[in-house]
Amino acid sequence: MPDPTPSIGTVIVTGGSSGLGAAVARAIADAGGRPIVLDRVPPPDPHEHVVVDLADTRLTERVVASVARMGLDAIVTCAGTDACGPLEKVDADDWERVVQVNLLGTAAVIRAALPALIDAQGRVVTVASTLGLRALPDATAYCASKFGVVGMTRALGTELAGRVGVTCLVPAGMRTSFFEGRPDQYRPGPDAPLMEPDEVAAVVVDLLRSPAGATVRELVLTAPGEPSWP
Repeated sequence: MPDPTPSIGTVIVTGGSSGLGAAVARAIADAGGRPIVLDRVPPPDPHEHVVVDLADTRLTERVVASVARMGLDAIVTCAGTDACGPLEKVDADDWERVVQVNLLGTAAVIRAALPALIDAQGRVVTVASTLGLRALPDATAYCASKFGVVGMTRALGTELAGRVGVTCLVPAGMRTSFFEGRPDQYRPGPDAPLMEPDEVAAVVVDLLRSPAGATVRELVLTAPGEPSWP
């Protein structure tokens, strides 16, 4: 009989030094896997890591290719940033950095990891957002990047069908530092239903352990009391 809890193996986790990424890296380690964190700062936990800015896509590709040569079973792309405000008022460099990190950085990591993942018949889990399926004002950069992640992942799932398992995870708001430092109008209220990142990370581990014969192509996660979805 097949192993009911297959090994997770070695997993690159982008954005693994905070928020959902840190929770995912911990959950992978707790499940017996080997997380390798890519982030702009070292992670708080003693995981293997490489300090890299995903906005530098060519450097990111070289880093991922180097890591992948040691063996790679999956990637989870949690890195993300935002720049809130009306389009004409958000600094152009800040707006473009959101797309560079969230979309182009995600694509760069996947591109560089693919040879190893195909060899391992591995898995890709991209982290989009409910704002990749619906739009809000003053979120043009974030929506552009996350709509892009959803579209890219759907296309990639078709492209790699039968060779690499590809899942687009679409979470609603989580209780992380992502909202810190924003004006009040761009922060969840004190009673907003938010998910705990550890809860979402547990779902990611389940996705990484999915049997080879069944792929979850897309998964939307929200807090039970989420009022704004769908």
